[in-house]
Order: sequence, then structure tokens, then C-alpha cells
Amino acid sequence: MQLSARNQLRAKVTNVKNGPVSTELTLDLNGQTMVSTITTESANNLRIKEGDDVTALVKASSVMIMK
Repeated sequence: MQLSARNQLRAKVTNVKNGPVSTELTLDLNGQTMVSTITTESANNLRIKEGDDVTALVKASSVMIMK
């Protein structure tokens, strides 16, 4: 599958919080933490669980940088 999203980050799912509409996923990216919210239907369809290796695709109109 080819995608237009250039920011593809390999991660491991460390926590899954299922809600009635959305599911919050906590991801470990080599020591950095990212939190993603997806629909619960998508989480169920993908059968996402703790310990899964996933790829986070980031497509944003702006990215803030702090130094």
C-alpha cells in the first residue's frame, strides 16, 4: 500500500483505553510517547491490543517546534 503521508513512525502500543465512540492508544516510539485517538470501530476492526507493533501515520497542516 502506498500513502501520501510522509511521517510514518514505527511504534509499539503500550496502552489501550476503549470508549463507546473513540479509543485512546498510547504508543512507544523508542522511548518517546505519542497518544493517538481513533474510532472504537477502527480499533476493533484492526484488533489493536497492548504489545502490538503498529505504524503511526502523521499528516498535519502545522507542526510546532520548541527548543
